[in-house]
Amino acid sequence: MKKILLIFLVIISLSSYAQTKTPSVEKSIYGIQTGFLGVWFHNESKLTDKIALKSELGLDLGIGKRIYDDKIAYFSVLSINLEPRFYYNLKKRLDKNKKIVKNSGNYISIKTAYNPDWFLISNNKNDTINDQLKIIPSWGIKRTYGKHFSLETGAGIGVWFIKKQTPKAGLDLHFRIGYTF
Repeated sequence: MKKILLIFLVIISLSSYAQTKTPSVEKSIYGIQTGFLGVWFHNESKLTDKIALKSELGLDLGIGKRIYDDKIAYFSVLSINLEPRFYYNLKKRLDKNKKIVKNSGNYISIKTAYNPDWFLISNNKNDTINDQLKIIPSWGIKRTYGKHFSLETGAGIGVWFIKKQTPKAGLDLHFRIGYTF
């Protein structure tokens, strides 16, 4: 009886080992990212095996020339972002024995960013900002190094809706270094 039980356990363990891992995004990831123009806290939540919803809250930093006095302005504004991401190469990465931990992979997304006029941090107390909404179809790459560090880069062309102005097309580029918890 012991031999039969031992053979049964070996067969079960071998069959479970032989099964291939189904590629899937993580259930929920929290982290912080910084880049050249800002700092953001984020969460990525699983919607399906290949789709995650990234939500962010942070500060976008900017530099620009003021229209009314031609001086350089430095500013920071609140940023609220929602971005459904489709990670399209998870299976390919697994087949090549590459990591997909913490959603390491290539993705396409539609980033929706909102910059409300609630507050503005600027080098001039008279500066103001109008509400802005950006809708940007994007392509990007995310890689995790070690257990907690990540690099992310992406690009997209989208539409900027600024209060009291006509919509404008714009380019969105980002490169971020992050820490996931």
